[in-house]
Amino acid sequence: MVRPRSKGPEDYTRPLRRVLVSLLVLLLMGLFFLWRIDSPRVERFRSALVDAVVPSFDWALIPLAKATSMVDEFQSYASLYEKNQELRRELQQMKAWKEAALQLEQKNARLLDLNQVRLDPKLTYVTGVVLADSGSPFRQSVLLNVGARDGIRDGWATMDGIGLVGRISGVGSRTSRVILLTDSNSRVPVTVQPSGQKALLSGDNMGLPPLEFLEDADLVRPGDRVVTSGDGGMLPAGLLVGQVVMGTDRRLRVVLSADYQRLEFLRVLRSHDLEPINDPGALIAEPSSSVSPPTSMSLEELLDGAATTTGGAAGGSPGGEAGDG
Repeated sequence: MVRPRSKGPEDYTRPLRRVLVSLLVLLLMGLFFLWRIDSPRVERFRSALVDAVVPSFDWALIPLAKATSMVDEFQSYASLYEKNQELRRELQQMKAWKEAALQLEQKNARLLDLNQVRLDPKLTYVTGVVLADSGSPFRQSVLLNVGARDGIRDGWATMDGIGLVGRISGVGSRTSRVILLTDSNSRVPVTVQPSGQKALLSGDNMGLPPLEFLEDADLVRPGDRVVTSGDGGMLPAGLLVGQVVMGTDRRLRVVLSADYQRLEFLRVLRSHDLEPINDPGALIAEPSSSVSPPTSMSLEELLDGAATTTGGAAGGSPGGEAGDG
């Protein structure tokens, strides 16, 4: 025997749903036709219906208003995010510009230092930019962007904003190499003030080159000023080198006034009065073989001359006696 099927919730909600949908459709159609009728009475009815229904629908408009507000806030948040990203990019650019401005300020300060250094009025200079630093444990030198086309000559002195850096040791068409005072091949005659002691500043590839061949080391004290002496015509006299200190090895050394850690611009001093040594052999005297030694003929001539002088004196004596007679 088949049992009857029990009724579920769908059996009751489905007819009710159909009825409600039908009523909603009829209501919408009625409103549609009501709004389509062109009559003064119907117009008054529509106005009264709107006045009665619309104010009471504020509660229904709240979700819509909230949704609209959320959309506006989301759009404003997206706009703020884009502006924030743009500000970040501008901040990165400003940091780059700040770094460039600091570098330009440092370069400007160094150039001002170069212009403030007082030099001999007879000396003129050319300012060059340091292109490369070839410092090594065995050689310390820098490369400048000025060369023969700028009138640079080998042996000229170079300075930074304060003190002596080195001298030109090689000249190209557009560049020149500067051997630093700390290089082991550098030898510069200096004067220690105020004692006036002469010495030789010898580079040893260290930051504090020693003083050698001092006349009287007892007269030199740490803190004394060291300048170029100009001996030998290699460098102009009076260029600041540094100050005397006592090294850890108990040797007198010099703290260089030039800032070797930041060599960006160097001033090359034109020393036209100091003639460069192009031929070291010219300093050596000519050999004695070039002077002709006295020959036997010259000795005979000397003897003949002496005899003639003697004979003349003898001949004069009889004449004198005759005259007397």
